[in-house]
Amino acid sequence: MALVQAWAAQTAHGKLEPFQYEPGPLGPEEVDIAVEYCGICHSDLSMLHNDWGITTYPFVPGHEAIGKVVALGEVAKEKGLTIGQRVGVGWNKSACLHCEHCLKGAYELCTTGKATIVGHHGAFANRVRSHWVWAVPIPAGVDAAAAGPLLCGGITVFAPLLDGHVLPTHKVGVFGIGGLGHMAIKFLKAWGCEITAFTSSNSKFEEARSFGATHTASSTDSEAMKKLAGSLDFIMITANATLDWDSIIALLKPGGKLHIVGAVLEPIPVRVMSLLAGKKSISSSPAGSRIQTDQMLQFAAQHNIAPMVEYFPMSRINEAMAHLEAGKARYRIVLKTDLN
Repeated sequence: MALVQAWAAQTAHGKLEPFQYEPGPLGPEEVDIAVEYCGICHSDLSMLHNDWGITTYPFVPGHEAIGKVVALGEVAKEKGLTIGQRVGVGWNKSACLHCEHCLKGAYELCTTGKATIVGHHGAFANRVRSHWVWAVPIPAGVDAAAAGPLLCGGITVFAPLLDGHVLPTHKVGVFGIGGLGHMAIKFLKAWGCEITAFTSSNSKFEEARSFGATHTASSTDSEAMKKLAGSLDFIMITANATLDWDSIIALLKPGGKLHIVGAVLEPIPVRVMSLLAGKKSISSSPAGSRIQTDQMLQFAAQHNIAPMVEYFPMSRINEAMAHLEAGKARYRIVLKTDLN
């Protein structure tokens, strides 16, 4: 079996260097995918640095892959996939299909499921392997070159609209106009919501409106926040920064929901009485289920939604990662595979 050509780091904070490995025999439920494009997510950077304490080395990042099916296991052949079909693989690479959560269709919550880059080589490579359930067909109307970020960041901000029962009549706040936030605004605009984009950078106001925000506000202006108190049905936190949580909760209407998708690492202080009196709630979620991912891609195709993307050849991966780490990405980076 041919060796997989990839880019790997040998240590935390190490540079990504050419690397090859033997993928082993293809399992009956597995799919091999020839990678055409792979987005870079901030989670790739966190894993590279071992910020979460779960990285194993050598480490091949990459979990926003778009490519074509090149091999199918005996069971996977019967699951609707075909050789040459374009598919995408996001954060999740496997699910058991028999635990309580899988039987409900919540494959992303599988108790024994595996992530694409946790204990497994990812898609900064010419091949990536996945269970058939997470090899998601890319529908016509979705640009393959820009689709990678939809498989992680896109579904991360789309699934809460379904789970949170967000209505087109709702007033929604989005905190953070970055890789996640700009996609959230695009989806919410097509959803029909009135959107207030909150950012600490006033220079992003105009761009937020170009993505579909109805209003913009400074997340660091306490007076502006006070004027908006009690005005929002749903708030999505896409930033991973320390915020004024009391002021944010005060933005919610009675019955409002605060939903966190940004990987906030510090504890969040919460005054229970500020929730209890207004029947407000706080929730969080990872990437969504397989059916939600399919729905997200169909919605993106119908409404011509794509992330704002910058492109690098995969051979310039270290430059691309440094660009992301410096906060210069506008707003997602996609690598084009140039490996043999």
